[in-house]
Amino acid sequence: MEKQKQSSKNESKKTLPLAIVKQMLALATSGFGLVAALAWNNVIQELVSGYIKPYLPQGSGLLSLFIYAALVTILAVTVTYQLSKLSEKLGK
Repeated sequence: MEKQKQSSKNESKKTLPLAIVKQMLALATSGFGLVAALAWNNVIQELVSGYIKPYLPQGSGLLSLFIYAALVTILAVTVTYQLSKLSEKLGK
């Protein structure tokens, strides 16, 4: 009985640091994901401003914003779909 209590205490001491490390990993991954998203945001904005906006009539800021939003949406859907397929494949 005493050994079981000791074993239980040792296991709880091990699981707490593991839970903290898992949480830190999730937070770091989210943080780097945000940084990557902001970087891609700048790339797509520059792409729209440099290569698409010159071909649009003057004063078409709203149209270029719609094009930007469409590109971001397509990119997000594509990446999410591919990651879902990969996750499904690895889960099998």
